Amino acid sequence: MHTSSLCESDRTTPSEPIWSWIAPGKKLQRIVARTLIEFSMIRPGDRILVGLSGGKDSLSLLHCLRHVQRRAPISFDLAAITVDPQVGGFDPAPLVPYLEKLGIPYFVERENIVGLANEHMRGDSYCAFCARMKRGLLYKAARREGYNVLALGQHLDDLAESFLMSAFHGGKLNTMKAHYLNDAGDVRIIRPFVRVRERMLADFATQNLLPVIRDNCPACFAKPTQRAHFKQLLAAEERLNPQLFRSL
Repeated sequence: MHTSSLCESDRTTPSEPIWSWIAPGKKLQRIVARTLIEFSMIRPGDRILVGLSGGKDSLSLLHCLRHVQRRAPISFDLAAITVDPQVGGFDPAPLVPYLEKLGIPYFVERENIVGLANEHMRGDSYCAFCARMKRGLLYKAARREGYNVLALGQHLDDLAESFLMSAFHGGKLNTMKAHYLNDAGDVRIIRPFVRVRERMLADFATQNLLPVIRDNCPACFAKPTQRAHFKQLLAAEERLNPQLFRSL
């Protein structure tokens, strides 16, 4: 796809899905800007590839980074990529005209991840196997297309869930990193939403009628997930302690 210049739309609640750029609300802008600066996520001349699942988080990330691109004093390129795991419940086709209207270069990597998991997975979870497969495909595409930064849409809720999963099942107090270099040393990974709550992104996507498509995680179709359990656990604890996520 060829890039083109498009204006942001006003933040209103339309009757049809938005087909132009949307400026995030001021609170979301502040959180993302602070995170980008604190972790030095974006540098002059970066070519950033947004991992676009089609969910609320990744679509929100695309619009937030475009807003930064328009206003930041540095220049960087922006594109999007979707990994299609070739499962019946996932169809990224609606994203193609949407990204085309936005004027964003868009790539789709197709791989039968569930089939490969059934054939090769040994003593591992579907989530872990799928994550490794997707990450490998994203790195491969980034190298092929000349992008040096991979932007992912995990938010604060995701980090908290990963922290508990690591503690309960791995005996380690670890979670996802906000900014790091991959093992090969050629792609940086950034997570601009590490300080953003999931509900803020859900509100942004709903209010602006972003074209959210069904979750494409094979584990969500085929197997129950540990993450869903810890999401419920955190929700129950937050009802008792509304400041929970400030303490994690």
